[in-house]
Amino acid sequence: MRRAQLLGLTVLLYATSAQAETLYVSNERGNSITVIDAATHAVTATWPTGGRPRGITVSKDGRYIYLAASADHAVQMIDRETGKLVADLPSGQDPEQFFLSRNGNSLFVANEDNAALTAIDLQKRSVDFQIDVGGEPEGVAQSPDGKWVVVTSEEDNIVNWIDLSTKTMVDETATDQRPRHVEFTADGKQLWIAAEVGGTVQIVDVESRKIIETLKFAVPGVAAYRMLPCGIRFTPDGKTAVIALGRADHVALVDVATRTVRAYVPVGKRVWHLAISGDGTTAYAANGLSDTLSVIDLASAKVTATVATGAGPWGVTIAP
Repeated sequence: MRRAQLLGLTVLLYATSAQAETLYVSNERGNSITVIDAATHAVTATWPTGGRPRGITVSKDGRYIYLAASADHAVQMIDRETGKLVADLPSGQDPEQFFLSRNGNSLFVANEDNAALTAIDLQKRSVDFQIDVGGEPEGVAQSPDGKWVVVTSEEDNIVNWIDLSTKTMVDETATDQRPRHVEFTADGKQLWIAAEVGGTVQIVDVESRKIIETLKFAVPGVAAYRMLPCGIRFTPDGKTAVIALGRADHVALVDVATRTVRAYVPVGKRVWHLAISGDGTTAYAANGLSDTLSVIDLASAKVTATVATGAGPWGVTIAP
């Protein structure tokens, strides 16, 4: 009897936790956001957006969605309760990805068309500063200690290092071809870079800003040229890196300590970006050519559900 009660309580707690989370998927070709209940996998709303929406995140206070409307050259500020546009924030030309600052007061935006990083002051809703970077910037991240903002340059095959204390670019790290996404580990000691055309994920020692290891991928039955790493997310415990492999139509689960792949998970076509549940049990993968979102159980390394989205899902974020 007691075992049954404990099992019931566990199921109830899991359901309550999952039910509290909501997924938001940016649909690049559909010019929309798909809103999904994480517990039921039901689509609860579809919100129209500006043109070619890509990067997406939630404000620190949970009130707003920030969305890079690339074709409109703006970051859209959207009310999370209603889906209504609150403001078009000045972002520079063709915003791709962005990073919400650690304190939640700024957005650091990569502007592909004018090769710049734009910092938006969210309280003033104006540009704080802009810095020239390498050609075709896309991936952006801020270090956990707040010191660095890094920006990938797809054209120049480098990562730019910007010192926030001086608001200047002070260094660059050469990478494999077309770096598209960057993620710091939680301790701030490493930076992981997805080099799409290079087919690799490169790991940088932050102190020296040098590459210390290059990860390659080999999915059985999938040609090497289809390995196009893009999105990277770490589980909350920092033990697993979840990596989208693009046209390989798989997600790799990598053990961070040993830097080895523990599993490849088949998902939809042209998997782009990812989000991970707050409890670290589930990953969500946006499949750009399948118009779906894959729900991945990380313990079993299996897809447990597939959810229809709008056309061309690109980014996904999750909020309680």
